Amino acid sequence: MNQLSDIIRDFERVSPDLVRQASAFQSAILTDVAGRRGALHGRIQALRHRMKLAGSALTVEVRPGDNLMIHAAIALAQPGDVLVIDGKGDLSAALMGTIMMNACRQVGIAGVVIDGAVRDSAEIDEMDFPVFSLGTNPNGPTKLASGRIGHPVSVGGVTVCPGDLVVGDADGVVIVERERVESLLPAAAQKVVDEAARIEAVKKGSTSAKWLDSAMRNAGVLKENERL
Repeated sequence: MNQLSDIIRDFERVSPDLVRQASAFQSAILTDVAGRRGALHGRIQALRHRMKLAGSALTVEVRPGDNLMIHAAIALAQPGDVLVIDGKGDLSAALMGTIMMNACRQVGIAGVVIDGAVRDSAEIDEMDFPVFSLGTNPNGPTKLASGRIGHPVSVGGVTVCPGDLVVGDADGVVIVERERVESLLPAAAQKVVDEAARIEAVKKGSTSAKWLDSAMRNAGVLKENERL
């Protein structure tokens, strides 16, 4: 019986052209057209609100407080990858800092999403390298424990598979399954148009949603034929 390797090196990624197209949309637009699925828990936030990222997930699973496999992932990464790290929600030690972030940038990694802590946040801010994390901690990690690369991970309550689309901005991070990306882009573009039209209508005085009365009746708040 063959044992699955802890490191999967080869997997299909979202094409650079699709990543470029998807990067034009807010994370909120993408999660809406994906059926309100794929948004990581709000505890994982941009280190600075201006930070944005888009790319294919290179998934990493580590033991709490240990970053050995993150170093390995940086060595294996392809340009345009986003490191998506299952740090087990541990905040007792930072798993990455300025040195590793500079290495990420040097090899062309598009950003980092980590369910865990980072450090050197002021220097990362000066680098303007996109990092989304659970928080910060000055304590350093160990480099002793095994983990996995290129396997499905759970980050922020969402299952992330290697090669999935990752988009992050001030609202948070959304994951879109690689196979769905191309089919969702037209819906995302249409939603942008529809929302812009709705905002223009609001500015002209149409502030009440057309569906509101019906939804209130369905919820039992309004009686049949009753209106707000």
